[in-house]
Amino acid sequence: MKIHNITIYRYSIPMEPFTIATGTMHFAQNILIKIFTDEGIIGWGECSAFPMIVGETQNTCFVMAKDFAKIWKGKDPLAIESRLQELHQYTAGNYTIKSAFDMALYDIAAQYHQVPLYAFLGGTNHTIESDLTIGINTPEIMANNALAYAQRGIRCIKVKLGKKIEEDIERIEAIRNAIGTEITLRIDANQGWTPTDAKNILQALASFKIEFCEQPMAKFNDDLLPLLCATSPIPIMADESVFTWQDAARIIRTKSCHYINIKFAKSGGILEAKAIHQLAAEQGIPCMMGGMLESRLALTAMVHFAVANNNIKFFDLDTCIIGHLEDPVLNGVHYENGLQLTAPNLPGIGAQVDETYLSTLENISI
Repeated sequence: MKIHNITIYRYSIPMEPFTIATGTMHFAQNILIKIFTDEGIIGWGECSAFPMIVGETQNTCFVMAKDFAKIWKGKDPLAIESRLQELHQYTAGNYTIKSAFDMALYDIAAQYHQVPLYAFLGGTNHTIESDLTIGINTPEIMANNALAYAQRGIRCIKVKLGKKIEEDIERIEAIRNAIGTEITLRIDANQGWTPTDAKNILQALASFKIEFCEQPMAKFNDDLLPLLCATSPIPIMADESVFTWQDAARIIRTKSCHYINIKFAKSGGILEAKAIHQLAAEQGIPCMMGGMLESRLALTAMVHFAVANNNIKFFDLDTCIIGHLEDPVLNGVHYENGLQLTAPNLPGIGAQVDETYLSTLENISI
């Protein structure tokens, strides 16, 4: 099988503004690619650029994708490791756009073997349940949002923090007062606190029954994480500190986290995510499957990965319901009974984007 051509789309999805510690996103800066093969199999891939975290934008992803497409044209899509190594040799980093190409190859491979992606990855299907995220706002608005989630039957809420610690404490206090103690709360500072503030706020929030805290301080403070992990009453999850398996090895070796958040947009896709997961599993570090602002297409691939890997213990898979105003995806996963997700049993990822919608997007075919 050979790659015949690749079409790249600016897959912008309008959304309600979403604020984290490092900034606000006003639309989902996504890229969609379709890899066409000479045997008629089409691979779908999607990435979501989150500039404040990964250092890539939709514009940089679109330009780099054109170069990647030229590198791969005429080559075997089933040789996944070789294809991805070509991209790594061409450019360092740029993991977000690499993840879209990686995803499309796995879609092709699973379709070629006529099995769902989770089966191609060696797993079995089952139902998982995601949390639902609240972006940064005033304590009152965040508490009202949390209460609305609870009334919908949401059982796990992730709260974005990372501003002034006094205000962040007020946010959690207001949320707990609104929803009580039965609903699971997770917090994510997105590198927003100083090391001193991280230490102080984690101590201050100890009584609020917090499951874990993601990325309490900037990744350039990773050398301070071992002490924070040893003294914090709340478990620490590494997110921005872990892009690749080498990052994971360093963080685990130095006892700098209790958990790791795996995201395709950070790792470069499924191949690297597998390596991170395997290393973490061997070292007894549970993982979470997370995302940026992907549509249900990439979300479906994430669910396949999550159900296929037993060390994925936490699920932050609300990417397309925290503000997306459009859903052009056909088939794929759907949220059931709140935030429960089950991978589709169609060959490959089992999701596509409506061609009518695609016809309205800027694109280029190479």
